Amino acid sequence: MRGPPAGPRVLLRRLREIMAEPISAQERLNKIVTQIAANMVAEVCSAYVLRSDGVLELYATEGLKAESVHRAQLRVGQGLVGTIAEEARPLNLPDAQSHPAFQYLPETGEEQYSAFLGVPILRAGRTLGVLVVQNRTHRTYYDEEVEALQTTAMVLAEMLAVGELERLAPPGTQIDLKRPLTVAGVSLGEGVGLGHVVLHEPRVVITALIGEDAEAESARLDAAIASLRLFVDDMLSRDDIGESGEHRDVLEAYRMFANDRGWARRMHEAIRNGLSAEAAVEKVQSDTRARLQRQIDPFLRDRLHDFDDLANRLLRVLMNKPHGLSGDELPRDAILVARNMGAAELLDYDRERIRGLVLEEGGPTSHVTIVARALGIASVGRAGNIVSLVENGDAIIVDGIGGEVHIRPPADVESAYAEKVRFRAKRQEQYRLLRDRPAVTRDGHRVSLLMNAGLLVDLPHLVEAGAEGIGLFRTELQFMIAARMPKLREQQALYGSVLDAAGDRPVTFRTLDIGGDKVLPYFRTAEEENPAMGWRAIRLGLDRPGLLRMQIRALLQAAAGRELRIMLPMVTDLDEIRQTRGLIDRDLAHLRRHGYEAPARVLVGAMVEVPALLFDLDGLVREVDFLSVGSNDLLQFMTATDRGNMRVASRFDALSRPFLRALRQIVRKAESVGMPVTLCGEMAGNPIAAMALIALGYRSLSMSAAAIGPVKAMTHALPAAKLATALDTILDDGSQEGTVRAMLTAFAEAEGVPL
Repeated sequence: MRGPPAGPRVLLRRLREIMAEPISAQERLNKIVTQIAANMVAEVCSAYVLRSDGVLELYATEGLKAESVHRAQLRVGQGLVGTIAEEARPLNLPDAQSHPAFQYLPETGEEQYSAFLGVPILRAGRTLGVLVVQNRTHRTYYDEEVEALQTTAMVLAEMLAVGELERLAPPGTQIDLKRPLTVAGVSLGEGVGLGHVVLHEPRVVITALIGEDAEAESARLDAAIASLRLFVDDMLSRDDIGESGEHRDVLEAYRMFANDRGWARRMHEAIRNGLSAEAAVEKVQSDTRARLQRQIDPFLRDRLHDFDDLANRLLRVLMNKPHGLSGDELPRDAILVARNMGAAELLDYDRERIRGLVLEEGGPTSHVTIVARALGIASVGRAGNIVSLVENGDAIIVDGIGGEVHIRPPADVESAYAEKVRFRAKRQEQYRLLRDRPAVTRDGHRVSLLMNAGLLVDLPHLVEAGAEGIGLFRTELQFMIAARMPKLREQQALYGSVLDAAGDRPVTFRTLDIGGDKVLPYFRTAEEENPAMGWRAIRLGLDRPGLLRMQIRALLQAAAGRELRIMLPMVTDLDEIRQTRGLIDRDLAHLRRHGYEAPARVLVGAMVEVPALLFDLDGLVREVDFLSVGSNDLLQFMTATDRGNMRVASRFDALSRPFLRALRQIVRKAESVGMPVTLCGEMAGNPIAAMALIALGYRSLSMSAAAIGPVKAMTHALPAAKLATALDTILDDGSQEGTVRAMLTAFAEAEGVPL
């Protein structure tokens, strides 16, 4: 019986020598397959490369007919080679021709061979080709031979990754690794970004694939694993992690992987087969990623991110490399690509160099999305598997309007988007011309367009966009991007800077809206089954009066001698307003008693975002000085729809009859008592939704800075009274067919209102 090959270590050394020879790519590939065949005592060794059209083309062979190179082809899923590519796993057969997937290619002359071993050529879990050995005799290849061939396939994967085989592709085709791709996601931030990929967690480039001393490499691996396990244990022992919650669940998954003996054993086997410790980690990571990507079980697929992160950390420990990219390495047209990232991490990058953001995860209301939108960065989320599909430096286009990402786009697509960017620039110039003009409808109704903000980087947009003030300043963003609780002086400094930047324009500060999906790493909260409707916003503030009082005092001191507008989020019961007014009055008295200058006037308002308030509007207007409608949460709670759940977030339309009736009820009550009311949710920045709001009677809208121009252009062309009559009719007459959105679209088209 034939034994296993002399040893993969010898083969890898010889392949390293071949890689260093000054020869053509085809000659190098020919030498590689010849060397593999000789080492494995195989009569055939063939390398197939996956093309962009889904065809596996024979690029080199030892043993099959030479004229079949670049002629023999199989589609993914076709034949044994196509099956390996499709399933991304080895196939070890004593008699290949008896396998149901076998397909005979007469041009190769392979009918005389029985034994067959094929392995996928993988990079980051993505199949780039297939490597095959064959023998005439009936035999099953040893596990050591399978491992050796998989290890050797890594060398070919690197050749493909650096583009060495790209020029061997026939005219009109290209290898799959370099083909253009379009990935559908969801729009997180409007705009279009053209540039080059910067991986937020860059893939570690391994230059030393081959280990000279197996014992030394194993010792390095053991030391790195021990260091990694210690890191995870330290994280789990920290006080701010808590005994339960999502953060702890993620770290427990890390610990499970870090202590998995099977993972360590597979890496040690790869080292024994001749790989360096780094290459062993990458090989096992790539194999595991390919397997998990094809799992149907969503739980197992979700664990892929945990495993990838752990493997990347292990690689960085081995290579003593820090996380992230230094400022000097960042290109001037960077498109950040990540599985997910925190708001503070985004702010660490040079804003002038960032053209776009793409996330595998991330939703419209995630923290990083809010910051990206504030910075005016074109952003797309839920872009499936994007990190594995790109390499650092790849050309990429982020379409934050359509929610698409174009990877390595062809010239015509790039030209089309470049033209789109130029067109948007012209439109922005038109909007800039409207900047100093008031928003007045065609029939003379004045509308105040305000800006939503939350960071100092937002403030220059106040003048640039022509906003009449800040209708919503999200104070929690300062807390979310900080490593610790901001002190009183830090809060006061921020609020003072905002008021200084606004000048005579009004600013409405929303008190801390933390809890729910807005988790502060340094603030421990109990795990909740439904945090969006749990301990958050004003509920949390009143239960932690020290936290709320510190913020109130900072606001009062920052607004010395000026008007201060304080808005309370998620009010459900009128007593919450009374309790908060009591805290404000107490701190005002404290300031005056100690000789501090108080604000000239303090106005207290409430956000209408809990449906219960719709049934107590009479009492509400007696307790507050102004109202703000938080349409995002109000819609969420009215429709029982989690806006962070992408399966249902778009299921219900904000322009539905029931929701518009609720909004009309609020504005009519405010009008009846002469109370100011502003709508500051996502609806306000959408021209067609803003059109409906104006028709309902809203005369104050707060939105992102980028939305002010389009909404103002719409307002100038809108006959508000005419639309109000039409909208009241469709809301009052339940028998009318068609959606409100369809009616609004038809009205805009008929009246020449730009949307």
